[in-house]
Amino acid sequence: WNTVMQVIIGSHNPVKIETVKQAFAQVFPDADIHCEGYAADSGVADQPMGDEETRQGAYNRAAACRETHPDADYCVGLEGGVIVDGDNMWSTAWMCVVDRNRRAGYGKTGMFLLPPQMAELIRSGVEMGHATDQMFGQTNSKQKTATIGMLTGDTITRTDFYRDAVVFALIPLINPELY
Repeated sequence: WNTVMQVIIGSHNPVKIETVKQAFAQVFPDADIHCEGYAADSGVADQPMGDEETRQGAYNRAAACRETHPDADYCVGLEGGVIVDGDNMWSTAWMCVVDRNRRAGYGKTGMFLLPPQMAELIRSGVEMGHATDQMFGQTNSKQKTATIGMLTGDTITRTDFYRDAVVFALIPLINPELY
């Protein structure tokens, strides 16, 4: 028999919802997983800068879902951000999963170097998704393959980039006796 699992994602972005579906299906292969998006506020800048702000945005989204959906099995926040290192700017993302007991697990993606032109747009106040659209002549690319997809010719999509980090965030929640 299948366990029915309700998962609320702090975004209506179809890429983020699909990412969570895939990650949860890997971790809970026998569960009947129902994912639902919710417009959760990140409580941070539209373009988070640095690990601390990005991680906080992921937590805030998951916590907002928990407040509005107290009966959900899991609530998930996904937040993309950038790391500035001198003249270089790197793209990364943090994931937060909050369970019914309000325990939070975190996971982080790898990082990739953004092109200098994109970094300059972001430094001037343009959010990364809009900077990607400008550079590649796209519209709403962050709901498709996003920056990573554009830069890798879809060898790695945003779903690919985020999925393992969602699994990482589940580790302490599925192994509570170890944490």
